[in-house]
Amino acid sequence: MIKSKNIQNTSIQKFYLHLYVYIQYHCYMRKLYILGLIVLISGSIMAAQPYRTRILADNIKTLTIGLTDDALALPILELNEDQQLEIRFDEMSHETHHYNYTVLHCNADWTPSDLSTYEYLEGYTNGYITDYERSINTHYLYTNYQLSIPNDDMHFKISGNYVLLIYEDDDKDKLIAQACFSILEPQVKVDAKIRANTDIEINGRYQQLDFDIQLQGLNLRDPMSEIKTFVRQNNRIDNEVRDVKPNYISGSKLSFVNNKALIFEGGNEYHSFDVSSVYALSRNIDHIEFTDKGHEVMLMPDKIQRGNYMHEYDANGKFLINHQEAFEDVHTEADYVFVHLKLNANRPFFDGQLYVGGAFNYNSMDEAVRLHYDNQAEAYTKTLFLKQGGYNYQYWFVPKNTSKATVTRVDGSYWQTENDYTIYVYHRPWGERYDRLVGVKSEK
Repeated sequence: MIKSKNIQNTSIQKFYLHLYVYIQYHCYMRKLYILGLIVLISGSIMAAQPYRTRILADNIKTLTIGLTDDALALPILELNEDQQLEIRFDEMSHETHHYNYTVLHCNADWTPSDLSTYEYLEGYTNGYITDYERSINTHYLYTNYQLSIPNDDMHFKISGNYVLLIYEDDDKDKLIAQACFSILEPQVKVDAKIRANTDIEINGRYQQLDFDIQLQGLNLRDPMSEIKTFVRQNNRIDNEVRDVKPNYISGSKLSFVNNKALIFEGGNEYHSFDVSSVYALSRNIDHIEFTDKGHEVMLMPDKIQRGNYMHEYDANGKFLINHQEAFEDVHTEADYVFVHLKLNANRPFFDGQLYVGGAFNYNSMDEAVRLHYDNQAEAYTKTLFLKQGGYNYQYWFVPKNTSKATVTRVDGSYWQTENDYTIYVYHRPWGERYDRLVGVKSEK
């Protein structure tokens, strides 16, 4: 009896051991499956991230992209027209670096399209940046690199959004910058107007953008699905309106009237300063010091001015490199300076973060432009390392748990403010694999 009982207990132990191993194995496999699924989803999300113009290396500064004959214009070319875009950036040394570039086609939302390079490019798909000049008589040494597109090696076949990726030493893992631009294939006409009468209030803090798209013979089966419309205010990304739909369709006209998605905060005019010379005080500059770090520019202190609209001529956030004492080329003779901003405030904001916004940081909100509160000075402060020229900036407050900035917290918001609104119209016909850019309209 005792022997039989021992055999029975051993069998039970083996059963539970096998059961334990079975459970552990399947738990392990399930964890692997979940982990693999997370990695797959994360990879897909990363691959589908929208592109935007930005610098990705600490030694690269002042990336610009614009028309060769109009540096302040939006980077938009017409398909098959005799136009070029000029891309420039500075590498902060006199050392020789080897930079390459490639161009990708993007969807309307700036995610990569599914097209192969031969479908949107004619010529070489990659190129070398061979045009560069070292800085002359500057405290900070740098090398200015320049590239123009399209060029003898590369032409565009189709319209749409594009991003130019710049990397070093033929290694696409050493990405240093990306510059976004668009190719326009004019097919539609856009009529637009801005008014202060909105569904929120009349002649107050907001602006209503109304516009019509005249199809002009563009053949559509389903306008609601084939047409995608994007709107930007002052080329900002945070408050961009994406894929807004028309309120009315009448014959060959799509109307976007009284559309609540197209009500924007008016904001206030941009602050500005001019550091094109370090020998003479210009707009909004209190004083300039020369230290062992170079020229340090102290701006006039700003203050919270809600409730007080003052008209100022500005460039709606843009900047322009300039050096008054340059002999030949401002791009290689302008120096880098430290610009000190100060916003007087009795107490810090506890319900969000404050940033200084503008095209100089590609309208992005990151640590490089986040202001910090100085309790002793009772002010928000920020130091920016910038190339000489003229700059616009605003104070953007981002409430907690949001990504959309408001100007109201510091400068107030007014219907009279002059803003640039740009409307992008994309068309993807049934069966097509990419978004054609068929219309662009800028309205002030």
